[in-house]
Amino acid sequence: MRAVTWHGRADVRVDTVPDPVIQEPTDVIIEVTSSGICGSDLHLIEVMAPFMSVGDVMGHEPMGIVREVGSEVTEVKAGDRVVVPFNISCGTCWMCNQGLQSQCETTQNREQGFGASLFGYTKLYGQVPGGQAEYLRVPFGNTLPIKVPEGPADDRFVYLSDVLPTAWQAVQYAGIPKGGSVLVLGLGPIGDMAARIALQQGAGQVFGADVVPERLARARARGVTVIDTTEQADVVSRVRDATDGRGPDAVIDAVGMEAHGSPLASLAQKATAVVPDAIMEKVMQVVGVDRMAALNTAIEAVRRGGTISLSGVYGGATDPMPLMRMFDKQVQLRMGQANVWRWIPDILPLLTDADPLGVDDFATHHVPLAEAPQAYMNFREKKEGTVKVLLQP
Repeated sequence: MRAVTWHGRADVRVDTVPDPVIQEPTDVIIEVTSSGICGSDLHLIEVMAPFMSVGDVMGHEPMGIVREVGSEVTEVKAGDRVVVPFNISCGTCWMCNQGLQSQCETTQNREQGFGASLFGYTKLYGQVPGGQAEYLRVPFGNTLPIKVPEGPADDRFVYLSDVLPTAWQAVQYAGIPKGGSVLVLGLGPIGDMAARIALQQGAGQVFGADVVPERLARARARGVTVIDTTEQADVVSRVRDATDGRGPDAVIDAVGMEAHGSPLASLAQKATAVVPDAIMEKVMQVVGVDRMAALNTAIEAVRRGGTISLSGVYGGATDPMPLMRMFDKQVQLRMGQANVWRWIPDILPLLTDADPLGVDDFATHHVPLAEAPQAYMNFREKKEGTVKVLLQP
């Protein structure tokens, strides 16, 4: 089969790799019909490169058609249409029963000290082949795949794999009061969708900060009050002016390690390109390598007693936190990989003919799998109005 594979920093290719096969009686094989490129995929060809291996199959936002099932699979059958969550969870362990599928005890990577395995995402998370491919092996066939109805195009459902539950959890963790205010930092796919969900859930004021014109235009069209800068002082000043001088009730950081603003951290990230992987892998596990500008803006912007929700990915082990400032402001902080199945019952009813979250036209580009390398570069460099890409094998 053809698949998007990792070959080094800023180097993804479409290669021929072995077809997946049933390995356990609860496995299923799906024929992938759509698979998104996620912002965190860009981390794999940049700062997280030391944890990758040449030939790793990428991608964690797939959906498709079940083509083969293991002998113990009873909940799906060949021909069923399914979306595959990005985190690999058994659905039956203690953590899964608490709604913490991202911490699944069956697939936890204990040797690495990390949580549940992820499709297509580094040796830290199991090095499981991903879904930017023609076919995908999916474990836990009775509990992991999300069955979706026939009819609407893939765009209606594919975001159940990651974008929708990640953005939904970001909003839930933000704890925005009814009619309250929230600032979303970063209007890429997750930030954009989080802003839409916040409005749909009853937030009175939703602000979004970014500098990419296409992102700002999309958010503005959905009713978001856009802030066309990411400079901390300007963002804080503008959002306070609009909230009686207090700041918003909540801030969602949808940027993470991609933030600009720290020359030292930026140098550390660039070092991943020149320092041998074996050395940089150890460095990243004990040193802070993130650019903390977005998080620092969130801490400064949020009102006293407010909440910060982190959905942007951070990669450093010992990043400095301004704890005195956070303590003084009585800031609440929530974060973590999205627990996909925890939120599916809440989200699925919204994927109706009315399409209140605008998923049908959320993707800016639909690209054949063969053109994935160029799509990656356009997304990385924010060219050609690229905000969200769906690959179609």
